[in-house]
Amino acid sequence: MIIKHPAVPYVAPYAAFMAFIALAHWLPVSPRFLYPLRVVVVGMVVVVCSRHLISFRARNWAGSILMGIAVFVLWITPDVFWPAYRDHWLFDNFLLGSARSSVPQEAKESLVFVAFRVFGSVALVPIVEELFWRGWLMRWLIRPDFEAVHLGTYTPYSFWLTAALFSAEHGSYWDVGLLAGILYNWWMVRTHRLADCTVAHAVTNGLLATYVLAGDQWQYWL
Repeated sequence: MIIKHPAVPYVAPYAAFMAFIALAHWLPVSPRFLYPLRVVVVGMVVVVCSRHLISFRARNWAGSILMGIAVFVLWITPDVFWPAYRDHWLFDNFLLGSARSSVPQEAKESLVFVAFRVFGSVALVPIVEELFWRGWLMRWLIRPDFEAVHLGTYTPYSFWLTAALFSAEHGSYWDVGLLAGILYNWWMVRTHRLADCTVAHAVTNGLLATYVLAGDQWQYWL
C-alpha cells in the first residue's frame, strides 16, 4: 500500500497543503472559511500520517529561538527600510504575483479566521514544511533511499537546490525566502534534528503573525 511508502509521512501533509492553494479558486468555499478548512484537513493528514515523526525536543532551544528571530528580522528588513522595495519588477510580475494580501476584509475581521490563520502559521506550517523540505527533500536529493541518509547530511547539491525551491515557494518574497531556506538548511546541518528547525520556523512565523496583526501588515499573509 502507498501509505507504507517511507516518503508518505514527510510528503503527504505538504501535498495536501499545496493542493488547497492550487484549488482555492475552484473550491465552493468562502475565503473566510477556506483557510480554516485547509488547517483542519492538513492537520488531519498530519495526525494520520506523520504524528510519529513530530517532536519539539530541540537539542538547542536557545539557538533555535535565535535562529527564528534572525529569519524574521531578515524577512521584514527590506520592506521596513525601503517601502517600495517589492514594487520592483523582480518581485511584482506575472509569474510571482505581487506582495499584496488576497485576504478579504471580512476575513480580516473574523476572529475564527484570524485564530486559524495564526494557528496554521505557527503550529502547522512549520511542521508540514520542515517534514517536507529538510526532513525529506534534502535527504532524497542525496539518495532516493532517503532513510539511509542522516538528517542534516550536507552536499552542495541538496543544500542549495532545497534552498532555491524553498525560495520559489514564497512568490514575491523569494529573496528573503532564499535567505530563510539557507539559514534553516544550515541549522539542520548544524543540529541534525528536525525539532530544532521546526522550533526555529515556528518562532519566525509566530513573530511574523504578531507583526501582521499588530502592524496591519497583511501583505505578509498572501
